[in-house]
Amino acid sequence: MAVKHSIRRQIAMIFIGLMLLALMTVALCNQLFLEDFYVASKTKILVEGMDFLNENDISQGSSDFSLFCSNNNLNYAVASINYSHIYTNMVEENGNLLAARLFGYMAGIDTSNPVVLEKTEQYTIQKNTDIKRETSYVEIWGELDSGQSFIIRTPLESIRESVIISSRFYLYIGLSVGVLAMFIIWMVTKRLTRPVIELTEMSQKMAALDFDVRYESGGDDEIGVLGYNFNAMSEKLEQTISELKSANNELQKDIEKKTQIDEMRKEFLSNVSHELKTPIALIQGYAEGLQDNINEDEESRQFYCEVIIDEAAKMNKMVKKLLTLNQLEFGNDQIMMERFDIASLIRGVIQSSSILAEQKQVQIIFNQKDPVYVWGDEFKVEEVITNYFTNALNHVKNENMVEIRCILQEGKVRVTVFNTGDPIPEEDIDKIWIKFYKVDKARTRAYGGSGIGLSIVKAIMESMNQSCGVKNYENGVEFWFELESKA
Repeated sequence: MAVKHSIRRQIAMIFIGLMLLALMTVALCNQLFLEDFYVASKTKILVEGMDFLNENDISQGSSDFSLFCSNNNLNYAVASINYSHIYTNMVEENGNLLAARLFGYMAGIDTSNPVVLEKTEQYTIQKNTDIKRETSYVEIWGELDSGQSFIIRTPLESIRESVIISSRFYLYIGLSVGVLAMFIIWMVTKRLTRPVIELTEMSQKMAALDFDVRYESGGDDEIGVLGYNFNAMSEKLEQTISELKSANNELQKDIEKKTQIDEMRKEFLSNVSHELKTPIALIQGYAEGLQDNINEDEESRQFYCEVIIDEAAKMNKMVKKLLTLNQLEFGNDQIMMERFDIASLIRGVIQSSSILAEQKQVQIIFNQKDPVYVWGDEFKVEEVITNYFTNALNHVKNENMVEIRCILQEGKVRVTVFNTGDPIPEEDIDKIWIKFYKVDKARTRAYGGSGIGLSIVKAIMESMNQSCGVKNYENGVEFWFELESKA
């Protein structure tokens, strides 16, 4: 599932939005309320100035009050009771104008329509505009405790100019701080969301059954604990799925084995029936011939008896081989591992088959003179060699040569039996180890083969946990098996 709304982007936008909202709020408040705040502050200063005049006799002069007015941009005018004297910090003309404005206020003849901010029995605070000078003021006027009239004013334009400057300052500072804050917020959110992004990618890989991923950012906070739990969950899921796959694999093997056993049973019954059908038919036919005295001469009866005996011997031999193979396949045959000289064993097998080799005019080559010691069941290894050697004698052609070799390699001895003749077809080379499988059925029948010999060889080698095989050459076929040469 693709990420449509990034947490990092959302957090960054929330912080940036809050910061911009705060800056806009400050700017708006500055624009709407700063002037009023300034006026309120100046009003307090004007009242302080009035209190100063009440406490000091202005006619005697006061450097402190002059400094106070200078620091706070105040102009004042104080008139005696009969307006015979005017005290002011302005030049004469401006001072007189201010005194005249005071007289107008006190006499109630002023027509300027000021905006009254505060009014008491002693003073009035108001905003007013000097039309002639086009200047607005905040001023306080009234009567002092001494009976003198007074007016103190401060220009409102300076306040408004300060508001504009302040707003501009906040704008510049706000933009600078905003850019810096955006960068900081972006980096901070990147650092905060990196573990979350890592966990997201990890969960996607786990969803795709990739449990090799691990959370590596660490940390002791909640995300770190979540990452640790993800790792534990990944390991547990991997272990569980591995166990399930192993169990499923074993189940598949059991099903395949059962199917294979059923097929083998069917095939075995079919093959045994087929192999026994011919000799049984022959025995039955010749026995009935003897019974019916079809041929009365002694020589014919002797021939019938020999055929019956020969076919019965073949059946007996095949049944013995089947029993041997059955014991090997089901592990009922005891394996006796011992150390023996396989070269001597091979010479014995060659010697026992020498008459058959002479009849076929086969050249047998075995040049191993020194003893070659191996580990195995000597009786069963002899059966393997006999099967290979007999098989070679029955299929030898062309140069009529059979060569047996013992090859030492990496702690093992490989025994090879090569015969000249036709190679085994490639499509049959993996099937020759199957029970009753015959490459050339007519030829196998000619020498009395049952197709069980190589199956017995494979079963014997597997019972000793060793390997065997076959290899084609241009001029013949080589069968081989291996045995351990070291303890």
